[in-house]
Amino acid sequence: TIPPNSQGYLTLAMARVAELLGVPDETESHEWLTRTVESAVKASIDRPDVLHDAADGAALIEEAARRAEMPLPDRWPPARDGDTTYLCTAQSAGLAVSLIQSNASGFGSLLVEPNTSINLQNRGLGFSLVEGHPAELAPGRRPPHTLSPALVTDSASGALRSVIGTMGGDAQPQILLQLLARLFVHGESPASAIAAPRWVLRGPRTGFDTWDGGEAPSVVIEAHAPDAWRDPVEGHETRVAPAFTSEVGHANLIVPGDDGLLHTAADPRAVIGSAAAR
Repeated sequence: TIPPNSQGYLTLAMARVAELLGVPDETESHEWLTRTVESAVKASIDRPDVLHDAADGAALIEEAARRAEMPLPDRWPPARDGDTTYLCTAQSAGLAVSLIQSNASGFGSLLVEPNTSINLQNRGLGFSLVEGHPAELAPGRRPPHTLSPALVTDSASGALRSVIGTMGGDAQPQILLQLLARLFVHGESPASAIAAPRWVLRGPRTGFDTWDGGEAPSVVIEAHAPDAWRDPVEGHETRVAPAFTSEVGHANLIVPGDDGLLHTAADPRAVIGSAAAR
């Protein structure tokens, strides 16, 4: 995945915490929801304080792993919702691309370059204006950002296992955690994993303030989620969103199969989403 200044390291950190906590076999159980939410919270709680362009992603993952057995925090460290597009591609020889593009908030900065009419993004919202903060706004700096496209490879052979990514602001690593668990822990097909109900952690106002507020984020679950997921997760309010809502991301993925074919799926939550092959 992308190193800092991206939050992509959180996908690996969440997966590591989930590995240490243990992921239940039954994806429709309340325990599965609780464990995956807990993994996301413990991995991400310090993001506002540690994510900056000089951060060590591997060290952040190890620090998150040390929080696996710790109690959930009772302290929780604004912008418009985002506008992000993800796409992935792969070919039979193993070459693959995981690509994401984003304006950040809606139409970005609402500024347009007059000669080309290209609108400018506003990723600078990730900077801190607090003097001395590791992500303090300064000339030549790169802001912390949420974009987290990923490639999954076999740790022994280096072979490609998946090309995967999603839109979703702060929730991108949370969505990827669920998809990776379904693919590689529970053995689901790409189509099944993509269509399965999801949860996301949501801040008080937007998709970018999950870890910045003074309150614990809400757990948002889709209406077609199993009934067991509707039981509250300790420390969080639960809200039910419509089935197949964009609030839980538009994900796409490709998985090379044992049959030599590339298996893929596009998210039904997207107004425009497709999977194509030739």
